[in-house]
Amino acid sequence: ARLASMARGCAPIWTRSWTSPRMAESDESDESAESTERKRGLLDTSVVIDHDLVDPSLLPDESAIAAVTLAELAAGPHATDDPAERARRQDRLQWAATTWQSLPLNDDVARLYGRVFAATRAVGRTSLRDRGLASQSGCILWPSGLGGFLLGRSPASRTRVADLLIAATAAANGLSLYTRNPADFAGLEEIVDVIRV
Repeated sequence: ARLASMARGCAPIWTRSWTSPRMAESDESDESAESTERKRGLLDTSVVIDHDLVDPSLLPDESAIAAVTLAELAAGPHATDDPAERARRQDRLQWAATTWQSLPLNDDVARLYGRVFAATRAVGRTSLRDRGLASQSGCILWPSGLGGFLLGRSPASRTRVADLLIAATAAANGLSLYTRNPADFAGLEEIVDVIRV
């Protein structure tokens, strides 16, 4: 895999030709493997939105985003009536789409979503707080019941599908999850390493 050479925390992490975020098995000590793992991570939508505000030393050397993050960012411009805010959100979407090749919502992610959902439900965190896209848009991604997903506002009783799919994407790819909102991932400590930035 080819890696882009950029400053810490800056994109792109893996070039568009990069195909597998899983780390190769290593004979190194656990301590060395742990430090290597922290060099790669999945950025939650909140980190992408606030990327300019986040201290780069808190971010992994190499980062990726989930396809769900792109979906949330794509909904953002449509969730405001303010033309200046709409333009800012559109700029952020375009920047993210050209900076990262998103990790797909594939069969591995779908299977891990079940574990993520169960762990979240076990700690009573399955309902949406009326926050939406990083406390700004109120837009989320949820199952349509027709075999697909819908973007839009959902009642508080709906599952926090976007957050859980992002966590499942991180877990399926063996990546730590970097977020501004660690409480959104409470109960997932046994499945994915959640790092607050």
